[in-house]
Parts: sequence; structure tokens; C-alpha cells
Amino acid sequence: MTYCVALKLDHGLIFMSDTRTNAGIDNISVVRKMFTWTEPGERVITLMTAGNLATTQAVVSLLNERSMRPAERDPTIMQVPTLFEAARLIGDTLKEVVATYGGSGPTASSTFDATIIMGGQITGMEPRLFMIYPEGNFVEAGPETPFFQTGETKYGRPILLRALDTAMSVPDAIRLLCVSFDSTLKANLSVGMPLDIHIYKADSLTEGQMFRIESHDPDFTAISDRWGDALKDALAQLPYYPVGS
Repeated sequence: MTYCVALKLDHGLIFMSDTRTNAGIDNISVVRKMFTWTEPGERVITLMTAGNLATTQAVVSLLNERSMRPAERDPTIMQVPTLFEAARLIGDTLKEVVATYGGSGPTASSTFDATIIMGGQITGMEPRLFMIYPEGNFVEAGPETPFFQTGETKYGRPILLRALDTAMSVPDAIRLLCVSFDSTLKANLSVGMPLDIHIYKADSLTEGQMFRIESHDPDFTAISDRWGDALKDALAQLPYYPVGS
């Protein structure tokens, strides 16, 4: 399983993903799920993938190979004029891969489906954020839905719904994401560290700050511990529900 989150804030985009993949409890490994294409001063596009690993790797490989041979597939992800067209291109590529692997031949216990979060900015336009489904269709984040999740979403969603503010600072947003991921990590062993982060500043049109939070990172551990303590304190301060003794 996977957990990926992207936030669309007033000042840019923040992407965060785990790196765990497993084919059974005795076959767990670390795989990068975040990918970025950059033409400085012209465009930045970041993908985060969830679902069947063969499918997601094939999609990323096709996008990379076709961008290196634009004459064979025009336009490529580095040529599309808008992020809407980028979402459509990625959706078509995902649908193509799913049809290729899942349309015929032997079947597996897991499907070949995948979902992709894509966001970024092209010069002259605002930053945009999309969720792309295995059928090739997609939806865009807006004021009512300023974030997307994919993978194991249910454990980390409540904190985002309650606390996300599009005007919040980057440190506040990273702290919020750490709490969302901490809740997911504690509840589901199929999501695991390290965690990858990309902070894109609106209108910079260059790859933003990218870093990885490793297991036992002291800052992440401090946030986790303090969050646990804060929940206990908050629970103790709530009024009792009237029940019989």
C-alpha cells in the first residue's frame, strides 16, 4: 500500500509520499513514488504514484522515454502547453499501460490499477493540482478541495480536514503533514518510511526544496511524541458524556 498527499496552498504546492512497497509480509522494500520533470523558468511537474508497482513504473518510464524522443510522440510531458493537457497525457498513458497489462493473459491476485497525483506550474499560468484515475479521467483541486490523497487515505484524512488552511506557512504545512503521516504509519504497516517531500514555491518555475525523512528522524519523532501527548491532554479536558456509574 501507499500514502501520498499533495497540498495546494496560497503560496505553492507541497507533495509528500511514503516509500514502502510490499509483495507479502516477507517481501518489503523501499521504492521512490515521487517524480519531477523540470525545465527551469518554464515548467515544473511532479507526480506521486499509488497502486500496482509495475503499472506505475511503466507509466513513469514511458513519460521519460517519450520526452527524450519528442519526434515519436508529440507533445510530450515537457511540451504540453497547459497542466490540463499534462493531466490528459498522463491519464492516457496510465490507461494505455493498464490496458496493456490487464487486458489479456494470465491474471494476478492484485489488479494492475494505479492512481496518480500530479501538480506543478507552467510559465504564465497558476499552479494546479490533479488526481488522475486508472480509467484516464481526472479531477482538479480547488478552493473546496485544496488537497489530494491516494493510497491508504483514511487514517491521515481527519487531521487534514480539520486543520488545513491554504494560507498556512510551509513549516505549519509540513508539521500538519507529519501528523497525518504519523497517524497512518501507526495504523497501517503497509505504509512506511522514509518519506519524500517536495516543496514548490509558486512562480519559482524551478524544482523546489526536496528532502527525505528517514526512520528515527529526531524531528519527526518529536512531532509524533508531542502529538500523542497533546491528544491525551485534549481527551482529559473534554467533558464527560453522561452515563450511569
